[in-house]
Amino acid sequence: MSDQHQGGPRENHPTAVSRVRRLPILQGVLPIDKARIPVETLAGVTLAALAIPEVMGYTTIAGMPVITGLYTILIPIILFAVLGSSRHLVVGADSATAAVMAAGLVGVAVTGSKEYVALAGVLAIMAGVFLVLARIIGLGFLADFLSRTVLVGFLTGVGIQVACGQVGGVLGIPEGPGVTIHGHRFGGTISKLASTLQHISNTSLATVAVSAGVLIVILGGKYVIKSIPAALIAVVGSIIISWHWTLVSHGVTTLGPVPGGLPHLGLPHVGWAESVKLLGTAASIFILILAQSAATSRAYAARRNEVLDENLDLVGLGVANLGAAISGGFVVNGSPTKTQMVDSAGGKTQLAQITTGIIVGIVLLFLTVPIQYLPKAVLASVVLLIGIELVDLGGMRSILRMRPDEFVVATLTAATVIVIGVEQGILLAIVASVVIHLRRSYRPQTMVVVREPGRRGWHGVPVAPNARTVPGLVVCGFASGIYYANANHLLETVATFIGTDSTEPLECFCLDAVAISDIDVTGAQVLRQIHTELAERHVRFVISTVLHRVKVQLKRYGLIDLLGQDAIYETVKEAVQAFESGPHPPLASAPGPDGKPTSDES
Repeated sequence: MSDQHQGGPRENHPTAVSRVRRLPILQGVLPIDKARIPVETLAGVTLAALAIPEVMGYTTIAGMPVITGLYTILIPIILFAVLGSSRHLVVGADSATAAVMAAGLVGVAVTGSKEYVALAGVLAIMAGVFLVLARIIGLGFLADFLSRTVLVGFLTGVGIQVACGQVGGVLGIPEGPGVTIHGHRFGGTISKLASTLQHISNTSLATVAVSAGVLIVILGGKYVIKSIPAALIAVVGSIIISWHWTLVSHGVTTLGPVPGGLPHLGLPHVGWAESVKLLGTAASIFILILAQSAATSRAYAARRNEVLDENLDLVGLGVANLGAAISGGFVVNGSPTKTQMVDSAGGKTQLAQITTGIIVGIVLLFLTVPIQYLPKAVLASVVLLIGIELVDLGGMRSILRMRPDEFVVATLTAATVIVIGVEQGILLAIVASVVIHLRRSYRPQTMVVVREPGRRGWHGVPVAPNARTVPGLVVCGFASGIYYANANHLLETVATFIGTDSTEPLECFCLDAVAISDIDVTGAQVLRQIHTELAERHVRFVISTVLHRVKVQLKRYGLIDLLGQDAIYETVKEAVQAFESGPHPPLASAPGPDGKPTSDES
């Protein structure tokens, strides 16, 4: 990430500029517009109404006690509001990070146990430390290595996995251990779903009725009366019905006693050996937080034309995770859904999020007793809908239409998450993103720059043995930095013009470096080799449109001394004019015995 990414021109938002310069904290809150305080407060109330049942549902995914979901939007949301830069990003429990956490803790501790909760706290600490270290040593750029393609595939896979995992809860069937074949137990998403469906005869009709009622209320609120907090109504209504009609006696499982009061602060007690085992999971969570939070905060900063300091956001996210750990919660992330909730309600600053944190504190102090009557099927239904919403069929169709090859990558990522696991899906997502990048830069576009009759300016035509910019001159564009993976491609391109298939004479080869932003050591060696091969054929090698950074590199590699100062041109036009005006400077030939270039005057 850059030191200061901005969503729009700095001069268009002077207030934001002054915040960056004068105050390193509360950038998402200040300055406070008194006229907007009622609107921000109402947006915070709306977020609380929608987010409380949502984060309680995320605890089902994470395997954590339900009360810990509220902990994730108590202290963490306020810490980010104080230390972060984004005025819009909402921090809290997230389905994707909850799924990664649960996958990493499977088999390490019993789900929901004290040891499990402590390990979840350790994961939050590790993720927080990674985020702060990313700020210190400048690793924020890693967020850019998760392409939208693989993120769509990854989140779609997570959505399917999450939704499949809630089928048993919606039907009142205990989650199956998986399918056993020839004595081997398979516990993946599909096998667990198959195991649940094998026991479909054990379905609780009362539980199904509760689930159906919740789904009807939430979907009705979403598609009929969008202004009402349907999820909250479903939760509160189910609690009242469960308490009044004693649904437990009808076979409906409820949460049972829930601890009240504010969380006790303290570090989780976990041994060093157990903590080391979680490093891989913590790294996966760190990458996911980095990518998702950066994408969300950038989108809203750009939409509002605001200045955004993403490095401060890294610190805010890191400290928010530390806050979650010491308050008994689990990993938190920048949430696109919660951010959209606040934006839709009119919230424009972190004041709305602070309001939400205060409301959650009130709930913890005074309203945890009724929560014990909440049927588990309600949370299963809420999470089922969350999972379905994560399945981005529209995004997958769009990728298929625009880039079928990337659709294959997205589908493979989703399948990995579903069949193998979330952590493996994250790893594949990172590898696939890098492969996509390398695939495009490994064989970058090359072209011959020409002037076409009837068109203004310079244009590119495909590389061909007899293609010439002007008779005797080739100006060749190379649309990438020159590095170890693609340097040979440039060498092959040059060979096209001097090979046996070329019948047009070549006197000068000009590399148009306008798209070349970097040259590594291998690239420099290949440029030397190109110079040597051209010089042996009495063809001059020059370079045009060189960026300052690349010019410094050429000088450091000794290439400017090799080619000559007069071989570097500011523009293609200057290079062509110099060639056409003639006479040309003496050709520099291959290095002599002493390693220095010799003049070829023949």
